[in-house]
Amino acid sequence: MLLDVVAVQPQPDYQLLLEFDNGERRCFDMVPYLDRKPFVRIKTLPLFMLARVEYGTVVWPGDIDIAPETLYDRSVPVPEAHMVGIAVA
Repeated sequence: MLLDVVAVQPQPDYQLLLEFDNGERRCFDMVPYLDRKPFVRIKTLPLFMLARVEYGTVVWPGDIDIAPETLYDRSVPVPEAHMVGIAVA
C-alpha cells in the first residue's frame, strides 16, 4: 500500500515530522541521507527547512525529493504533541 505524505514539518535537527494520508504521524531522520546525492545539496539548514509537500511526498527547491515509501518505511511513530503546528499541504 502506497501512502501519500499530506503534511511536513522540517526540524532544525534534520528530522521531518510527517503526516500520511492514513492519518499516521511519523518522524523521519534525514541525517543518514545528507552525505548522498542529491540530498547533499540540502545539508545547509536554511535549505533543509524549505521542505514542503508536493505530489504526495516531500520536496525541496532544486527538484529534490524523496520517495514516500522510504519516508514511511524508515520513519517512526510520534506522539500527537510533537505534531502541533504542522503545515498541511
